[in-house]
Amino acid sequence: MTWNLFIWATAPVIAILIYLYYRDKHEKEPLSVLGISFLLGCLSVIFVLLASLLWWNHFPLYLFEGNELIYMAIQAFIVVALTEEAGKFLALRYYAFRNKNFNEPFDGIIYAVYISMGFAFVENILYVSQGGMQVAILRTITAVPAHAMFAVMMGYYAGLAKFAASESESNRLLARGLFMAIIFHGAYDYFIFIESYPGLAILTLFTLVIGIKQAHKLMNHSSDLSPFKDRWDDAS
Repeated sequence: MTWNLFIWATAPVIAILIYLYYRDKHEKEPLSVLGISFLLGCLSVIFVLLASLLWWNHFPLYLFEGNELIYMAIQAFIVVALTEEAGKFLALRYYAFRNKNFNEPFDGIIYAVYISMGFAFVENILYVSQGGMQVAILRTITAVPAHAMFAVMMGYYAGLAKFAASESESNRLLARGLFMAIIFHGAYDYFIFIESYPGLAILTLFTLVIGIKQAHKLMNHSSDLSPFKDRWDDAS
């Protein structure tokens, strides 16, 4: 990979990380914790690869090869979306969620996005190194923002779960966040995977636009829930 391609592969990830860092208006997270979250996202690629191998080796996908719509739905929602989002979720749930610095709802979004961008960082380098500049440009405006969007949805509910009234309510909210990320991720990939109906690819962009709009609403609402909001408003 040339330096030019490396810059194209990493720039959108870095841009989103910087944006989210400054989007956290009320109380910034320690860079060390954000760095570990990002690294765990990078390492989640290993989990995803192993899980994908298990799916391919032990799930009878060949039974559905005669029906492209079903076959691609299984690939998009289970083999890809479920495994990738589960890998990110494990890092969020068992590291960031337990961290003492997770002290406001918006932190769920911050940590989820940093974890997701770690995954996107590795994935982007792999794809761009194989596909070149065209893939780099395409993923800059599609795949990388999509990973951030999935993470916002997961992180929003993790932020609510952190301050839920009961453990059962917390678990329900965590599960909902994971479910939302899987659904949007699966839908995003599904319309790309169906090669017999290339016109459906436009629905991928539709999913991305709707998801990003929803992600902005969730970020605004999560930020408004901050216990530090009044202090920040007074200071500003």
